[in-house]
Parts: sequence; C-alpha cells; structure tokens
Amino acid sequence: MAKYIGPKSKIARRFGEPIFGADKVLSRRNFPPGQHGNNRRRKQSEYAVMLAEKQKAKYTYGVLERQFRNMFESAAKADGITGEVLLQNLESRLDNVVFRLGIAPTRAAARQLVGHRHITVDGKVVNIPSFAVKAGMVVGVREKSKSLEVIEAALAGFNHSKYPWIEWDEQAKAGKFLHKPIKEQLIVELYSKN
Repeated sequence: MAKYIGPKSKIARRFGEPIFGADKVLSRRNFPPGQHGNNRRRKQSEYAVMLAEKQKAKYTYGVLERQFRNMFESAAKADGITGEVLLQNLESRLDNVVFRLGIAPTRAAARQLVGHRHITVDGKVVNIPSFAVKAGMVVGVREKSKSLEVIEAALAGFNHSKYPWIEWDEQAKAGKFLHKPIKEQLIVELYSKN
C-alpha cells in the first residue's frame, strides 16, 4: 500500500490552492516552492494546465497515478460523460465517504480509520480504503470504536445536510449512501466553497 507522505504544504504551494485544507504556510508564502519560486514564468502551456488539474484531483483524493489511470479507464468504458463518471467513482471510495460523513476530519484520517478496522460497511468490517461503496450500503463506525476521541471530535458540530447523497443516523453513528453524486457541477460548487 503506497501513499504520498511528503510535505503537504509544498504541494499546496505548487498549485497555489489549499487542496489539503487550511494551510498556514500557503497563506504566508503564496508562491511556488523552490529557489526560483517567485521568479518562474507565469504562462503555462495547455498541457501544463491539464496536468495540474489531474494532479490536483489525485492529491485531493489521495490516489496514486496507477489507481487514477485505472479509474479513468473504467470511467471511459462506462456509459455517460467520462469526467462525471470519474468524479462519481472518486466520491464513492470508502475513505472519501467516511470523510463526507464527518467521521474523520480529513481524507487521510479517514483512510487511517478504514485501515485500522474502525469502519463497517453493511455491518461487516472493511479495511480497504478504495472499496467502492454502492447505493444503499450503510457505512458506520464499529461498535468498539464509537467512543474514540478522534471520531467524537470530528462528528461534533458536523453539518450532515451538506451532502444530499448521504443520509446520517446519529444514534447508530452510521450513514447510508443513497446514490452516487449525479451532478458534476454540484461537486465543483462544493469544492469552490471549501
């Protein structure tokens, strides 16, 4: 299991956006990292712009290149608009659903909770972060793990009505994945707010 473990502020500075969440370093140094950070040429080619957008999506969802390529190829084969299907597949990964339910404060923390066997899907423990959650599945916190400080802190004050494709049950500390997010534009608007 591989994942990016380097400095997240450096990645955020490269793109000029807080893709991992609020970042103190990015607010102080809003220019690319490196010796020539402020003096780099500003005009980018069309390919560079497309590559940057792909890299942002990869880092945002915590997916490596081969996984992203495989997801793109499966989205290209599926019916519908490729970009929309790709975003739906990324949004329906188990680690992302755990993050969207508010069980974890970040996607990396959600990935760790899944890997450490704190999350159940339809009552069974699943420890694969890339598990594809289907419509109607119930994602919840394992009974032994409901009292963990990290989970209680993340759920405190979390607004579950932000995501209409997920239904939250406070008593059971579980959420039902109603359907894949259908509209790509809603996801784009959601990310522009955060």
